[in-house]
Amino acid sequence: MPTSTLRSQLERDGFVVLRSILTPEQTAPLRAAAARTTELARTGAWPHVRTVGKQFPPWTWDPSAGIWGVQHLLNPSLPDAPVFQRSYFGDEVLGAAKELLAPCADDDLVMELFNLLVTPTDGQDFALRWHRDDIPAAASAAEEARRLAEPAWHAQWNLALCDGDASLVVVPGSHLRARTARERDADPFDDAMPAQLVVRLDAGDVVFYDNNILHRGRYDGSRARLSLHGSVGHVAGGKLRARNVLQHGVGSWVGSCDFGTLDEKHRARAEGMRARLVKLGSESGDVGYSLTG
Repeated sequence: MPTSTLRSQLERDGFVVLRSILTPEQTAPLRAAAARTTELARTGAWPHVRTVGKQFPPWTWDPSAGIWGVQHLLNPSLPDAPVFQRSYFGDEVLGAAKELLAPCADDDLVMELFNLLVTPTDGQDFALRWHRDDIPAAASAAEEARRLAEPAWHAQWNLALCDGDASLVVVPGSHLRARTARERDADPFDDAMPAQLVVRLDAGDVVFYDNNILHRGRYDGSRARLSLHGSVGHVAGGKLRARNVLQHGVGSWVGSCDFGTLDEKHRARAEGMRARLVKLGSESGDVGYSLTG
């Protein structure tokens, strides 16, 4: 898809879907690594999780609570971190991300987040409420409009590793405006939000979306879900991106990342992106949390 078309679709709709960005041969090892990582998380051997019943960070592993996500796929303590590194720093996703952030070269990219969204532990249906990632629901219309007018400076994506992923629900174009009265007064779990659209993905498909589009997640407990949930920043974003990223606790381990399994080109890219994240952290101090609950 030409740069102008890819970016213009994101700017117009707030999301854009790319089909088969990964081949079946590229998807298979990621799916296997994701399954192994999910099993570690379910048993408590990897405690960095998103727990059922809590939508936003911080999360704490609790044996009595199920999980709907796994955090910190790039943490060097995770056995399959090298597999996930090859995806996160690879040309397929970052090539598209650079088009969306254009003008953007490798030297402009900032390492951000890479997590995993999974079927809830107990196999029950689970839903997240309508939200924007960095604007609280209590924001006034004027505050919402002001924040939405700021440059995004990020590319965020869900990359499906299983067929039939229909978890992300968005309101197209809502990243360009404050909520309507109907949206503001809606039940947080409203299943019939006007103009809502279910984003449907199969294995190897990816959706990029503005993290301040009005959106929610719906998890069908009867279907397998393994989706890579990542974001990358543009260096020009600076402190505008700091809270979104640093609230997840990546600063505690990013300095110890080992990119030795990557080839020379991708290792240089990864080291540069990591260095820019470390710099962002050193300049930002305590950033708090974007949302609570």
